[in-house]
Amino acid sequence: MQRMTRLDGLRGVLAVYVMLGHAAMFTVLPAWVRRPLHHGEAAVDLFFCLSGLVVVQSLERFEFRPGPFLRARARRLLPVYFVVLAVSVALILAGSPLPWMTWVTAGSATANSCALLAPAGFFWHLLAHVTLTQGLIPQGVLPWAYITLLAPAWSLSTEWQFYLVVAALRVRNFGVLAVLLLGMAVVYRLLPLPGYWQFSRAFLPDAAGYFALGVASALWRRGGGVWVFGVVFTGVCALGVWSGEPSKVLTPVLWGMVFVAATRVVVARKGCGRRPGFAGAFPPYGLAGFLDWRVVQWLGVVSYPLYLVNEPVQRACAMLVAPLVHGNAAVFTAVWLPMAVVAPVVAAGWVHRFIESPMMVKKLLVVETVEAG
Repeated sequence: MQRMTRLDGLRGVLAVYVMLGHAAMFTVLPAWVRRPLHHGEAAVDLFFCLSGLVVVQSLERFEFRPGPFLRARARRLLPVYFVVLAVSVALILAGSPLPWMTWVTAGSATANSCALLAPAGFFWHLLAHVTLTQGLIPQGVLPWAYITLLAPAWSLSTEWQFYLVVAALRVRNFGVLAVLLLGMAVVYRLLPLPGYWQFSRAFLPDAAGYFALGVASALWRRGGGVWVFGVVFTGVCALGVWSGEPSKVLTPVLWGMVFVAATRVVVARKGCGRRPGFAGAFPPYGLAGFLDWRVVQWLGVVSYPLYLVNEPVQRACAMLVAPLVHGNAAVFTAVWLPMAVVAPVVAAGWVHRFIESPMMVKKLLVVETVEAG
């Protein structure tokens, strides 16, 4: 199966959107600028759709053997994660910029959205992050554990739950797996839980529908299972309507648009023999053409470190700038915002070059060894 390079571009777009959303919360930009950036969770849901597509194909490459598959995912994701987590924890222990940011009300949704203060029960929060189990802990047991030390890492906990489930099930039929994941999401919505035992959105069943949509997309990409995709798509949209959040309905629609655009690349390459990453017979216009842009593709390459580093790097910049502006929100926004956009991209490029890339080479060697038998 040929690689859909436009999905790499999608990764880059989503990572940048999350970064901008994190930055906008701490500025005094006009509401009409900040409001469109308030849907970071929907962007992460699209990441889950993408993961469902990619991960099941990766598992298939490993002939559904859990051990090699999980080790390869660990080599791919954990080195970057632990480095960024260590930096984030060090910054939290060093102090918070919040006392100088007088325009941000302590305890508000903005202040709580990112890790600005060391939480009570710090050791247990750290243990949850190190073991990536923060998404498995009920809110009453360890409140807000999924976002306390490295907020973007909550989705990584969800991802690992997904990896473990699909590896344990070893279901070779993608259609069956997609329906099982959708069923998990439906049952979770129907299951009444008392407040103390309610889970955060980092709990796999909360996102299982999006993973199911990605798995169904992998089946459709093979030239079959259109009806499975239709059933899962309808089910995920219905869950979105049920939740009462418009973004939950918009997510599967956006995924369908991007997936169709990316699939056209495969058709064009087969018919025209063009190089990977180009649109072949289709003109580079619209959404598909945008995802082919070289800068967007590069952002896709560094999307994983960018997604993780943006919050701690923005925090570090705030710790430098906030004490100097003496509570002037407009000056802080003018000085800090460019730093909060450029510095994470530079840091992500560095992390990719010196940490992520070497581990990806080792992962490729593992895959080639497995394929060689």
